Amino acid sequence: MTVSNVINNRPRVGADTRERVLAAIGELGYQVNLAARHLRAGRTGVVGLAVPELERPYFGQLAGRLADRFEAHGLRIVVERTGASREGELDAVAFSRLRMYDGLILSVVDLDPAELTQLRTDAPVVMIGERALPSRFDHVMMDNVDGARQATAHLLATGARRVAMIGGDLAGSATMPALRAEGYAVAHTAAGAPVDPGLNVPCAFGLQDGYDAIRSLLDRGIAFDAVFALTDVVAMGALRALADAGLRVPDDVQLVGFDDIDEAAYLVPALSTVNPGHDAMADAITSLLMTQISGASTGEPQELVVPAQLITRGTTKPLE
Repeated sequence: MTVSNVINNRPRVGADTRERVLAAIGELGYQVNLAARHLRAGRTGVVGLAVPELERPYFGQLAGRLADRFEAHGLRIVVERTGASREGELDAVAFSRLRMYDGLILSVVDLDPAELTQLRTDAPVVMIGERALPSRFDHVMMDNVDGARQATAHLLATGARRVAMIGGDLAGSATMPALRAEGYAVAHTAAGAPVDPGLNVPCAFGLQDGYDAIRSLLDRGIAFDAVFALTDVVAMGALRALADAGLRVPDDVQLVGFDDIDEAAYLVPALSTVNPGHDAMADAITSLLMTQISGASTGEPQELVVPAQLITRGTTKPLE
C-alpha cells in the first residue's frame, strides 16, 4: 500500500518514506504495469483511429494532432486502415465493440446511414468524414462545399476564366468529390460564369493522378488558366506537370489545392490551399470522444461542421 501511495503521488506518505521507496524503485528498475492498471479500471488506455488509407499526408497529420490531444488525457492512439471499404469500416467498429479500445474515431467512406443506424455497439464512437450521415453517433465534418467555393471564387476573382477541376464529380452526391464539385459550381454561379464539364478531370488522389490529369488536359488541347485540385497531393502532381509543360505558376496557370497539409507551404511556389480547420476538428473530436468515455454524454448525437479557410500563397495571383 505504501508503494502504491508513492507511485500514485498520494499525500499520506511521509517525506523520508517516500524517498526510500523512490530509491528502491530506481535501484530495482521497477515500472508500473499499465496494462494491469487499465484492466483493473475496465479501460485499455487506447483510442482507435480508423482511416481509409495511411499514404495520404492528411490522415498522418490528423493522427499526430489527435495523438497530442489524447496523450494529455493519458490515452494513446492506435491507427488502423479500412481501405475505404464497408468491410474495413465494420471491422473497426467490431474491434471497438470487443473492447479493444476505450473509444473509436472512424472515418466513414463506404458505410451508408442505414448501416450506421443498425450498428450494434455501446462503445464510445465519433464519426469523421466528408458527408452528413444521420445516425446515433457523434459526427465531425469539414465544410467541403464552402471550402471548394472559396478556392474557386478566389481563382475567378483574380482573373481566371477557365478553371479546371481535378478529381471532382459533377454528377455525384454526398461524397467528397461531389461536395467539392458542388462548391466549385456554386462559385461559378455566383460569378456569373458557366461550368464547362470538359474542364473536370475525374481521377484518384495520388501524385501521379494529379500529374496525369494535367497531361490529359494539355494533350487534348483543352484551354485552362487555373486549376482547382481536390487535394493538396493531387495539386502537387499537377504543379510538376505544369512545370514540365513549360507553364509558369501563377503567371500562366493558377493553382489551388485542398487540405493545407504541412508540405504545401514548402513547395516552389508555395501552394495556395484550403485549410479545413485542422485544430478545430481535432479539438472537437477529442472533446466529443472524451465526453463519451467519461460517461458524461447526454446521449443526443451531435453533428459539428468545422469552417474551412482559404490560405493564399504563391500559386495564385493577389486580388487587385
